[in-house]
Amino acid sequence: MSPEYASDGLFSMKSDVFSFGIIVLEIISGKRNTGFYQSTEALNLLGYAWRLWSENKALDLLDPMMLEFCEKSEVVKCINVGLLCVEEDPIDRPTMSNVVLMLSGETTVLPVPKQPAFLMRKCVFRTSSSTSNKPDSISNELTLSVPQGQ
Repeated sequence: MSPEYASDGLFSMKSDVFSFGIIVLEIISGKRNTGFYQSTEALNLLGYAWRLWSENKALDLLDPMMLEFCEKSEVVKCINVGLLCVEEDPIDRPTMSNVVLMLSGETTVLPVPKQPAFLMRKCVFRTSSSTSNKPDSISNELTLSVPQGQ
């Protein structure tokens, strides 16, 4: 889900680009974006991919089962494009036609991605059987409201 839809309920012309970027990173890593946890930090796949990219370890994102069967420079290009697609501001994301050009090799130099949206939010959820009367919340001080039917 693109950040503009998640925060404002609005689709932009580039909401599909955001979703495409998520799918690219999921395919490369062999992991789902939701429910992804790495080491002791609770990171989603975007946070993990960004950390590896910024540490120049992008190939560590690659599913080990694919390691011997792929062209590593193509994997890095796909990770780069995937990260460009998940940038927070829709204006900064490429158009789908530019994504096609980048992936087809018609673009020689790819832009450097900016930090993606939804990086490292550690969520704490309680079940309805919790004894606390506090609302469910996310550790960055956002409130999560969960409607319940009667």
